[in-house]
Amino acid sequence: MNQKIRIKLKSYDHNLVDNSAQKIVKTVKNTGAFIRGPVPLPTHKRIFTVNRSTFVNKEAREQFQLSTHKRIIDIYNASAKTIDALGNMELPSGVDVEIKI
Repeated sequence: MNQKIRIKLKSYDHNLVDNSAQKIVKTVKNTGAFIRGPVPLPTHKRIFTVNRSTFVNKEAREQFQLSTHKRIIDIYNASAKTIDALGNMELPSGVDVEIKI
């Protein structure tokens, strides 16, 4: 069963993404599959500008930034054992995982 699996990880905290990626790499290597990654993708930054006061002082503003960190992991020569191991793995709740086969 030679197939390619691509895993995309997204999170607002870069430590959570890195720890989850290390956990996935360790799990996949234990099953004997070939792995490429984790590859860091560009960080998406959303900047919000908000007025400090509601009625006057238009020049007084605050800016907030929301950064989304992303990683990609490619798995080659995945077996049924690898897929079962990935399905049973528990990751932190702050990480969005997208798996494509």
